[in-house]
Amino acid sequence: MYFESPPMIAVLQRVSEAKVVIDHQTAGQIGAGLLVLLCAEQGDSALQGDKLLAKILKLRIFSDDAGKMNRSVQDLDGAGLAGGLLIVSQFTLAADASGGNRPSFTAAAKPDDGRRLYDDFVAKARLAHPIVQTGQFAADMKVYLVNDGPVTIPLRIAPVQQSLSVQ
Repeated sequence: MYFESPPMIAVLQRVSEAKVVIDHQTAGQIGAGLLVLLCAEQGDSALQGDKLLAKILKLRIFSDDAGKMNRSVQDLDGAGLAGGLLIVSQFTLAADASGGNRPSFTAAAKPDDGRRLYDDFVAKARLAHPIVQTGQFAADMKVYLVNDGPVTIPLRIAPVQQSLSVQ
């Protein structure tokens, strides 16, 4: 028997610049790089966050000298120049609008779980990448960005199936 949780969700936006403002103060700001809107759903795990981070860091969505999307946020210029990551929690990515005109957010992780997974993701991003800025979990944020391209990529990282013993 297998237990399967929902996929962890992120929306990536390739930006030439982005910032998050909370109460009229800039909380996080980057130049060229990725704005990462991150959503943990009920049942998500840190392992999914690890897989998602690895995918984000290696995803080749920046242009090389020939104009092809061949470079990652870890190597914007082909010589090792890293771009920024601006990581913003966004539970509304778990919205279900199929039942009417007001979306339901019941699939989103409970606040304590969401904060734990977000904090874990950010901590691991800071260990793996030199330029990481954030918003503030559960804050009312204003996100400003200049979308480069535009390039917007939704990612869903499926959980690793875990075998449950039936007794």
